[in-house]
Amino acid sequence: MLKVENLGKKYNAKTNYAIENISICGKAGEIVGILGHNGAGKSTTIKCITGMHPYEEGSISICGFDMAKDPINAKRNFGYVSDEFTLFEKMTGIEFINFMADIYGVSTKDRTTRVELFQNMFALGNSINNPISSYSHGMKQKISFMGALIHNPKVFILDEPMVGLDPYTSSQVKAFFRKHSKEGNLVLFSSHNLDVVDKLCDRVYIIDQGRILEEIDLAQFNKTGKDLEEYFLSKTKRVAKT
Repeated sequence: MLKVENLGKKYNAKTNYAIENISICGKAGEIVGILGHNGAGKSTTIKCITGMHPYEEGSISICGFDMAKDPINAKRNFGYVSDEFTLFEKMTGIEFINFMADIYGVSTKDRTTRVELFQNMFALGNSINNPISSYSHGMKQKISFMGALIHNPKVFILDEPMVGLDPYTSSQVKAFFRKHSKEGNLVLFSSHNLDVVDKLCDRVYIIDQGRILEEIDLAQFNKTGKDLEEYFLSKTKRVAKT
């Protein structure tokens, strides 16, 4: 469903690569994580995958559509939640969701069903009818999730998805990730939260200084008895302070 090959990105022709030789794959039914410290290249990788940033080298394919050659069809097949929540703040929550549904051609019946599902998950209540400008950080994150999921995307891409969520909503989101992947979809997210990655992901890519260091099958890794935190810190040459 997702294939990234030898991806390279510079922010300035005279600078070093922000990310280099990045290769990632994601299959139907999987939850895949990109794990790295702050500044490791996670967000740059995600923004290239979603078409937000151009890239100098490599290729990106989503559900068979090349991001460089056919970006419209590539983008129709994923939903994206960034870590910045840039929203149309003069809209109400429900206006934003309907705007996103219109873009993706979601029927009235389907959007009504999905909004009801999301309200149970995110519990915005009557606030969904209020202007987004009045929302707290957590509420903006919730409405971002709802807008990104309204078309039931085959690939769901997120950048640091759990930051700012209350414990109840965080548990609901994790349950949704599992449900969405079991329905034959792909969930891909970046994180520096080892506990979330360990509990949710089928596979994880460790990224550091703009390069993929290793791909890990977590089911096989956990059979070794190794601690993911210790292993991650050893691979990125950082030692936990005691």
